[in-house]
Amino acid sequence: MIKNLKKMFSYYRPYKGIFWADMIFALGAAAVSLVIPLLVRYITSDVVYRGVKDALDTIIQLGIFMLVLIAIQAFCNFFITNYGHVMGAKIEYDMRAEIFSHYQKLSFRFYDDQKVGQLMSRITSDLFDISELLHHGPENIVISIIKLAGAFVIMLTISPRLTLAAFALVPVMLIYAFLFNIRMKRAFKENRVKIAEINGQIEDNLSGIRVVKSFANEEVERKKFKKGNDGFLTAKKNSYRYMGGYHAGLNAFTMAITVVVIMSGGVMITRGSCQVTDLIAFLLYINVFTEPVKTLIDFTEQFQNGYSGFERFLEILAIEPDIQDRKGAKELTAVRGDITFENVSFHYAGHDQQVLNHVSLDVKAGEYIALVGPSGAGKTTLCSLIPRFYEANEGNIKIDGRDIRELKLKSLRSHIGIVQQDVYLFAGSILDNIRYGKPEASEAEVIAAAKNANAHEFIMGLPDGYDTDIGQRGVKLSGGQKQRLSIARVFLKNPPILIFDEATSALDNESEKVVQDSLEHLARNRTTFVIAHRLSTIRNAKRILVLTENGIEESGNHETLMKQDGVYKKLYTMQFQ
Repeated sequence: MIKNLKKMFSYYRPYKGIFWADMIFALGAAAVSLVIPLLVRYITSDVVYRGVKDALDTIIQLGIFMLVLIAIQAFCNFFITNYGHVMGAKIEYDMRAEIFSHYQKLSFRFYDDQKVGQLMSRITSDLFDISELLHHGPENIVISIIKLAGAFVIMLTISPRLTLAAFALVPVMLIYAFLFNIRMKRAFKENRVKIAEINGQIEDNLSGIRVVKSFANEEVERKKFKKGNDGFLTAKKNSYRYMGGYHAGLNAFTMAITVVVIMSGGVMITRGSCQVTDLIAFLLYINVFTEPVKTLIDFTEQFQNGYSGFERFLEILAIEPDIQDRKGAKELTAVRGDITFENVSFHYAGHDQQVLNHVSLDVKAGEYIALVGPSGAGKTTLCSLIPRFYEANEGNIKIDGRDIRELKLKSLRSHIGIVQQDVYLFAGSILDNIRYGKPEASEAEVIAAAKNANAHEFIMGLPDGYDTDIGQRGVKLSGGQKQRLSIARVFLKNPPILIFDEATSALDNESEKVVQDSLEHLARNRTTFVIAHRLSTIRNAKRILVLTENGIEESGNHETLMKQDGVYKKLYTMQFQ
């Protein structure tokens, strides 16, 4: 925990000035709270017994002085609330940028096991609670300590016996708070887990809302959500039970302290060992030192929320990217496009079964390679190893004779273009989505890429042309239109190596013909890997590789493979019977 707290405090470093100013103004606000009851005691024990004129003049002067103190306290509280919150927001900004940047470094292997909603929870609600803790925590502690210590010292100088009576219950209160504190921490951590699960369910439902409605499964989704929501409610009830006991108990202790002081003071006044003015001052100071107790009640709840969120924040940051630049990694430049697989094997994490088993392959620059085979044979996996979306368990993959693990990731991936079956378009305009292939591209370059992808004509037929908003994930476009935008994006990127992952398998015949023409145009003079389920689309490929669980089972062009009467011919015959 100490290590985690040190890490938490490190986020104050860029804002030392505003942090210490916040602490100084917190001290000022606390000091005013301590001074005013002393002035009240002075008035009731001394000033009121003077002559009428002298007493009135002094009371007016002290009243003006107290109003000045109140104005100072108001300004201190304004600074704490305004600039302190800005500091908290800046820290939240820094932490959100840090975790988002870390998300970008993590590989597909990490995302294979994660739910987007839970990851979003760590970057939104968790960070808000952390920033609230980092803002309010130090100032609340400072104000509370100053008020408690100051009130104790002042009360001790007024009446040691009444002070003893007032603080007699404090140790019991602390023990009570400590016991409930442990249970509350456990309960609040459970709340974090449950709300992340609900976020995951909501994200999953909203992303697949068209599938839900097409199957008329709204009721199924409501039941699934209800189960998660019920779990969250149970966790919340559990935490609120402990919180209720915590609040009720400490509030009861503060009231009990007041009763003890009144009873003790009453007895002492009857015996002549205490003045009524001292008891009045004491009652005012009880409010001064019980207020910090209530503040600490809120702080402990805030601490549970913030610290449990911070632990979850650190859990993500502690995950080391399993694919990253090696020390001394070099830039990939002047790429020809020769690609070599040397005895490559791969299996997914948590699965012992090999997806690729000792695969060796030599592809020359500019060669057009088609990959076919049954589902699960490793076609997509083989292509995913080239840009290092996953790391091979054994063997080497080389581009132009250079091991891809010795190259910088950004440099490697910038030379590879991928067109997938499941096109992902971002919310925004067509122009923005094509420009994603080259963020600094001019509008003329974007239009040229769209023309090369056979997309310009349909784009110009849209209401706002290239500025047309395509909706979330491009829902306003057809499958063929989305695919052509993704091809335009790769045209703009202009990479020497291409991967087409079943890019036309989900399209109708007319759209397939247009997209196929675009793909063939894009593939000219580039090293190209085509994963195809529709074998008609790769009949003209110079080399077709047939992948099975045994690796590369067959290799050759369409005519050669048909003569072999092997796996390829069986697949082709099944598809065209």
